[in-house]
Parts: sequence; C-alpha cells; structure tokens
Amino acid sequence: MDSRSGAAPHPTAPAASGDPGVWRLTAAPVDASVPLIRHAVRDLLHRRHIPVSADRMGSLLLIVSELVTNAVRHAALLTPQIGIEVALTPGRVRIAVEDGHPYRPKALEARAEHTSGRGLLLVKIVTHEAGGTCGVDATAAGGKIIWAELPWDRY
Repeated sequence: MDSRSGAAPHPTAPAASGDPGVWRLTAAPVDASVPLIRHAVRDLLHRRHIPVSADRMGSLLLIVSELVTNAVRHAALLTPQIGIEVALTPGRVRIAVEDGHPYRPKALEARAEHTSGRGLLLVKIVTHEAGGTCGVDATAAGGKIIWAELPWDRY
C-alpha cells in the first residue's frame, strides 16, 4: 500500500536506550492516520495496563487526535511520515508528534471569526487541567516535535 494512502501506523523499535517504556509509530500524513494512531495509542495503554480513568483516557486521545491532525493539515508537504512517540514512566505518559515542517505553532486564543486554529489551545488547556505540561521542540533536521505529558494516576 502506498505510504500516503492512509496505511496503518507502523510501529518501530523501542528507543535506542532500550527503555521498554517508549514506543514509536510512524504514519502517513493523511486524514485516515488520525483515528488509526488514536486507536493504536489507546490499545497500547490498555495492553500495558496503564491505570487511567475514562476521563483521562479521553483527554489523552483528544490530545493525540489534535496533534496528529495538526501534523496532517499543516506539515504534510514537508513530512513523508509523521513520527509518534508514547513514553511511559512511573505515573506519567508523554505523547509526542514529530513532523518536518519548521513552523513553531503557538496556542492561539480562540477568536469568533476563526473557524479553526483552536487545536493547540485545546491541547494546552486539557493538559494543564490534568496537571501536565506541553511544549514544542525543534528537531535537528529543522522540523518540530509537539508534546504533552500527563499524569496517569491523578483523577
């Protein structure tokens, strides 16, 4: 299947450090990848028996959807594959989405005349309400990683 046709996310090897709590996936930068990645993250958390409430799981999956959607909508031309990383540490889960576009987005305040552009604001609000943190980091190749880290045991 062509990599831009919405093929299922492809898991890759654990982190180079050998940390069994880090999983990486790649997916084509197409709309069909959003639900595929969301389901892959949900299934991973269930398989690992991560103790999250239904509300926290909903928050995590909303964040995944928003971050992958942003990569698909805004970085697809410069990104042959979106990179997704899920890192589990004691009491915390970190979701990171990497793309090849150099633009560093800002969480904009919602304005009545805008019909889009609220995704990162939503990620920021949901993350902070859950007691987590989020941010944007540059990659060595000139792209970016947008990430959110939340506690899993606080509900």
